[in-house]
Amino acid sequence: MGRESLWYLSLRVAVSLLGAGVFYTAWMGAFITWSPSAGPVTRALLWLAAPPVMAAGFAFGLTLFRWGVRPRGAQFLRSYAFPLLGCAVGAAVVYPFGPMLIVFGMFVVGTLAVTIREAGLVGRSHNDEGAV
Repeated sequence: MGRESLWYLSLRVAVSLLGAGVFYTAWMGAFITWSPSAGPVTRALLWLAAPPVMAAGFAFGLTLFRWGVRPRGAQFLRSYAFPLLGCAVGAAVVYPFGPMLIVFGMFVVGTLAVTIREAGLVGRSHNDEGAV
């Protein structure tokens, strides 16, 4: 992977991370607003919503980046699976240490999942271009 490919990958992951941050902030705002007056079931549902919401932020960032580069090639659902897996694993690993710490696990493992997926895509497209 060349310098240009690495820069492109870094930019994709950074935009994805920004999207995750925005979506997490929105989730946290909703959680802080509804949690004090919510019952235990609603509170549990709010906690369970954190990984899918944050994964949607990662996928939104990737989709937004792709749309800026190639407007017809952006597909949200194709970008959603890896961040969802990463955020769910990150939340599950960190949850026993305290539920408020899941944000760190989701950010770290979600970013790692996005980086692995995007590196594979960048490497594949780079190899395809060399074959032409």
